[in-house]
Amino acid sequence: MSSTLQAFTSTQQSTAKRLLATCVANMMGRKFEEGDWASVYCQAKGIAETGWSNLHIDVMHQGLGVEHKMLCVGGDKPLMSTAGTALMHPSATRSIRVASTEIPAQDAMVDIFCQYKELIEARAARVSENAGGKAPDMRTGWLLWERSLTEFLYFEERMEPPNPDLYWAEWNERPAKGSRKSSKNLWVYERGSNKKKFSITTSAGAKIQPYFDVPSPADPNLVYLRVQGEPIGHDKVQIWITADSAQKLRLILQDDTLDSLSHKIISAAHTQDAAPEPADVENHLAIPVVITKTAHEALNSHWDGVSDAHRIQLLIQAIHR
Repeated sequence: MSSTLQAFTSTQQSTAKRLLATCVANMMGRKFEEGDWASVYCQAKGIAETGWSNLHIDVMHQGLGVEHKMLCVGGDKPLMSTAGTALMHPSATRSIRVASTEIPAQDAMVDIFCQYKELIEARAARVSENAGGKAPDMRTGWLLWERSLTEFLYFEERMEPPNPDLYWAEWNERPAKGSRKSSKNLWVYERGSNKKKFSITTSAGAKIQPYFDVPSPADPNLVYLRVQGEPIGHDKVQIWITADSAQKLRLILQDDTLDSLSHKIISAAHTQDAAPEPADVENHLAIPVVITKTAHEALNSHWDGVSDAHRIQLLIQAIHR
């Protein structure tokens, strides 16, 4: 089994957190995309952005090659509850073909793993070529996120083709039911543990769907980023707002102290009856602001925004009204 690798230095991780907070503060409810994380990752590490691609490796810099895989995790539980568990990603790669579903499952698995190995080797060769022949450091980066865009988990591990000798396979047939057509997928299990490690689809586009292990909370290489409603001590919460909102708050409050802003939030929540329209968004780095837990609860309960930053914008408009 591959072990995790360090993705960021402590300084890079702090930078990534602020960049991610800035991204979330400016999203205003749109879907979090692969390109968003690719931009945060490259800026935090000082790597030139080449643009996210579904066909080519996402990061290629001086011998480093990183393929990013993102997964939105639903539910009401904290994202850290997924640490130490196994999850399935909908696609490791679509760059494979399934020659036939009539051949023995083990033969089909060997053929598909061979294709996957060739793909990884081709990408490694390209990374090496762009690094002047330097031995490539090939990695898979896993990003887990939740729909509220509050918490994120990220880790990297060595990108290695699976060894067919360590797995066994079987065909799984699903009969047609109602409007759903019948399907036949290849299920691949790890020898010894008999844990399912891959589900390979054969219809509606062949692809490898891997089951991957999320590191435990004790793993030093597991990166945890919280960019909304972050508890600070017993009765304080840190939120991230746009630079534009921070400037407007300073003009309104005449200062930016915790007590002043928290009081204004609670006061406005008790006097305003309706939420105003969303404000315009400025593309600047987000600013961390600390308020009381009570003020944060009032902010969330009174203003129906898509993020902390959005709710602060609604607060500002409410105060002006």
